[in-house]
Amino acid sequence: MSHWFQQSITLAARCRGFHLITAEVVESLNDLSKIDVGLFHLFIQHTSASLTINENADPDVRVDMETAANLICPESMPFVHTCEGPDDMPAHVKASLMGASITVPIANGRLALGTWQGIYLCEHRNRGGRRRLIATYYGAGNGSSR
Repeated sequence: MSHWFQQSITLAARCRGFHLITAEVVESLNDLSKIDVGLFHLFIQHTSASLTINENADPDVRVDMETAANLICPESMPFVHTCEGPDDMPAHVKASLMGASITVPIANGRLALGTWQGIYLCEHRNRGGRRRLIATYYGAGNGSSR
């Protein structure tokens, strides 16, 4: 039997940087255990933050990702859209480069991430506030919780 599930997730405000949110996301997925095989889609409803999958073990990777993003799109670029502060337009560029969504396979009621993979919230604003995510997942399973 196939099932569709969708729910909103609100993340607490975080400082600028790359934040591992895998556990927080998985804990909010009430029906994930009902899916034996399927797909999970996570979408962020913002234009100045993004989602990506990367290294989940060494926190230095998150620091280096922030450093690299700032080198790719520094605040010193001569942007025209500056009314919301110097970090706003670079945040929009970084969010477009990283992306607004991720898709992960589901296997046996769990996200089938690799051993060293985790879901990141990429907060590109100095003070971005709470972030809203929409989790949509679909798959076949026996319909019972594990």
